[in-house]
Amino acid sequence: MKKQKKQLFITGGLLILLVVVFIFIVLPEGASQDEVRDSSKAQTEGDIKIMKGEVTEKASFYPYEIDGVNLEVMAVKAEDGTVRTAFNTCQICYSSGRGYYKQQGEYIVCQNCGNSYTSEEVEVITGGCNPVPITKEDKTESDDTITINRELLEEYQAIFANWKTNS
Repeated sequence: MKKQKKQLFITGGLLILLVVVFIFIVLPEGASQDEVRDSSKAQTEGDIKIMKGEVTEKASFYPYEIDGVNLEVMAVKAEDGTVRTAFNTCQICYSSGRGYYKQQGEYIVCQNCGNSYTSEEVEVITGGCNPVPITKEDKTESDDTITINRELLEEYQAIFANWKTNS
């Protein structure tokens, strides 16, 4: 009887351990890009500071809220090691409510029209259906950080007025 209880205890402990491993290791790998940053905890004051060392080939999204309007900045590491930045809305599709991007494999894909881009093209391509670039002139870079000032966020706030409303 004692041996059965001990085996049951060990089996239960292993099961709990497997669940914990799944939650903290396996689940984040499969998490959607929307779960990378919790948009319910959007920054509301100051500038957005992006730590370059935290940006990978998987796009990171930085939510920000201004006067009740939610917007997002996207950062992704390109093959050449540079960090590319853009607003997470499409230059053409922004008013549709679905003109935002999600990463699907190696591509950043517009959720309205389906156009896709690699990390190499983010911030470089302007005009047409692509993420609104945040170019070198629009941000401050140091060796470790990229800073996007609130004034720029306020300037682009209007294109996020209908953002993700029809998703």
